[in-house]
Amino acid sequence: MTIDTAVLGLSDAHTARMHELYRHLHAHPELSMQETHTAAFILEKLTHLGLETFLCGGTGIVGILRNGDGPVVGYRADTDGLPIAEDTGLDYASTTTGTLADGTEVPVMHGCGHDTHVTVGLTAAQLLTERRDAWSGTVVFIFQPGEETGEGAEAMVEDGLWDKAPMPSIIYGQHVWPGLTGTVNISKGTAMAMADSWRIIVHGQQAHASQPDESIDPIVLGAHMIVRIQTIVSREVHPMKSAVVTIGTFHGGLKENIIPASAEFTVNVRTFDVDVRERVLGSLRRIISAEATASGAPEPVIEEITSFPQCYNDPSATEDLMAVLGEVLGEDAVIESPPVMGSEDFGLLAEAIGVPSVYWFFGGHPQGLLDGDAPVPGNHSPYFAPAIEPTLTTGVRAAMTALLSKVGTA
Repeated sequence: MTIDTAVLGLSDAHTARMHELYRHLHAHPELSMQETHTAAFILEKLTHLGLETFLCGGTGIVGILRNGDGPVVGYRADTDGLPIAEDTGLDYASTTTGTLADGTEVPVMHGCGHDTHVTVGLTAAQLLTERRDAWSGTVVFIFQPGEETGEGAEAMVEDGLWDKAPMPSIIYGQHVWPGLTGTVNISKGTAMAMADSWRIIVHGQQAHASQPDESIDPIVLGAHMIVRIQTIVSREVHPMKSAVVTIGTFHGGLKENIIPASAEFTVNVRTFDVDVRERVLGSLRRIISAEATASGAPEPVIEEITSFPQCYNDPSATEDLMAVLGEVLGEDAVIESPPVMGSEDFGLLAEAIGVPSVYWFFGGHPQGLLDGDAPVPGNHSPYFAPAIEPTLTTGVRAAMTALLSKVGTA
């Protein structure tokens, strides 16, 4: 389908409003599943545009834009920030704080660009509302909380998202990243990895450091587990397959002359293939249990922290989208890329109802920054500050192109 590029145009007034939205959102981030003010802000904007709206999944917002007969298409933008102290030096930098689940007060930053995503979604909703003569059908805008913790998509689905909203035939989503602004990167098939995070609590037997024979040392035991775990990828995963196993934390003991009663560590697993995922997680359980047995220790406790589903781009739908994006953005601006090891819960929204989805990345950094000697700030960095333009305009044009490729009348 050919897209009428005139429909994608942003007037000076549109651009000014879009930039104002972005600066406000960037300066006021909120932690995952705590996005109450962000949700109220989105709700007010969508209601003003005349969309049907409802709260879903705690702090998620859904906006339904109906415009006669035609296909139903979904578009998702995530809304949460991160516990990061911003160090960008921007005049609209965040100075807000939030409270983690354990009660710790932390600085909060939109260090992953979700402020960009909300701005793009709201701007696309405005353009489609104003240009109803260019399309026909229904667009379901999903402003999803809790992406960073893998909670939001599941919360919305469990709260009856697809019982309350029209069921789309396809769902689109995109994410800003440290690529060249003005370009998009997209994968056919697997786009992002599955991710599983666990906390392992290792139980031993406490004793004085001078009496190690009366102890079962959980620190030594945990260390053996961690070293053995490093062999999973190198010795149990097929050489042509991919997996990443990372030990993120290790805590044990309070004093240098006490062998503690317990220790704990966390592990993060990234995989593209479901069979590889099952193999790696099974190997983790086997090693953790066997090392405890070898030390005469009780069975360790394994707690699941987060689990992210596979993010899979329907190959046919992706190929179609790449073609129209090439027409709108230019062939050189649309880059087919291999999957990335980062993770997303976006795929669950489509998986829950058995429809295809397509997810892509749009660049946020100018060429000069990418070519410079300094490290390039990536997502989750305190220095991550996408250039406002042409980043936002590219995001809007990509989102509108995807939606109009299904509901456009041209």
